[in-house]
Amino acid sequence: MDGLSRRKMLAAGGALGALGAMGAGPPAGAREAWTWAPSGSVAGSGEGLDPEWVWDDEADTLLASVIERGDVAKVNDALRTWTRNDQALPAGLPQDVRAFMEKARQLPSWADRTALETAAAFNKSRGFYLNLLNGVGGGMLSTAIPREARSVYYSKGGADMEDRVAKTSMLGFAIGDLNAFRPDGDVIVHAVKTRMVHAAVRHLLPQSPDWSRTGEGQAIPISQADIMVTWHSLATYTMRKLVEWKVPISSADAAAYLHVWQVTAHMLGVRDEYIPVSWDAAHAQAAQVLDPVLRSTREGIELTDILLGQLAEQTSPGGIDRPLVDALARFLVGDRVADMDGIPEQPFWEKTIAALWPKLVAFREKLIPLPLVPALAWTIDEAVRRYILFFLTKGQGTRIEIPDTNRPAS
Repeated sequence: MDGLSRRKMLAAGGALGALGAMGAGPPAGAREAWTWAPSGSVAGSGEGLDPEWVWDDEADTLLASVIERGDVAKVNDALRTWTRNDQALPAGLPQDVRAFMEKARQLPSWADRTALETAAAFNKSRGFYLNLLNGVGGGMLSTAIPREARSVYYSKGGADMEDRVAKTSMLGFAIGDLNAFRPDGDVIVHAVKTRMVHAAVRHLLPQSPDWSRTGEGQAIPISQADIMVTWHSLATYTMRKLVEWKVPISSADAAAYLHVWQVTAHMLGVRDEYIPVSWDAAHAQAAQVLDPVLRSTREGIELTDILLGQLAEQTSPGGIDRPLVDALARFLVGDRVADMDGIPEQPFWEKTIAALWPKLVAFREKLIPLPLVPALAWTIDEAVRRYILFFLTKGQGTRIEIPDTNRPAS
């Protein structure tokens, strides 16, 4: 079998998301049988294998070799200079790594450049919602996904959550950027690097005694099913909320937004037969793979507290607005998921947000059609994203890099 890998507003506005309402979870390890048909995928057909038992053999074999032969530092040093989609791969890469990356950086044959540009325009006018949902909302969902929370917690990045969130944000920001898939964009760069990171984690994490005791019944982490669970905690969840909030979305914009996520899933190594072809197919798959697995874990509760603490610190040094941040998180994911994550109730702020949010959405939607408003909105959103990354990295910047160890044993 062959297969794949995979992530406080989008860093807090895309990173939370990266860690990312819907119902009470079943007992630990419980999982419905796979019945989703590949006829509902972008491929239109497939073997129908349960993605629970499919990973990313090509990347996994390569990264296991890179780690075992001691080439991680060499590869990371070379990759620091690779920053644009159209850039040649850097010198100094081992030949097997170079060959893999040249293949992995190619867009799928079904990628639609027009749709990707339409999605960029949609991101420009709706970035506020998308950052909030993919970031805070998706982040709170991710910490209620036991496997994801534990994979994050026990891998190397779990020991420094600010840096981990910043790294995740880089991919999240890149997906939503105006030039994401253009030659001068960087989403391809971050996706390929992230795919390699996931393969390294799949090699390393089974060696962690802490992770192996979590009881999720998984010998190898980050299966294709796990990737699609995360995908739905971002893309599908976000579309659900936009519809719930009555944000006007044309059919072309909805399709384009889906397409960005379809292409991104492919670039992360997901088999085309698991990538939903439509929003109806996405909702059907999410109902099977995401909704039933949401559950509380000690690791998820701890990560939630760290992430919301970071978001409160970003919005107000000293964290004095933590009750408001808690209330916002509860509003975005609902009481059941918020309770799974151990987010305290904040009755005053929760009632205030619930009452004011529809008015805010309605007011914003009246402004969006006006001249210059989309550009101004994007400029503000971009300034917020840059501030988030600056805050998380303490002004030092960060890079997506291949790990060579797990989180130190507790």
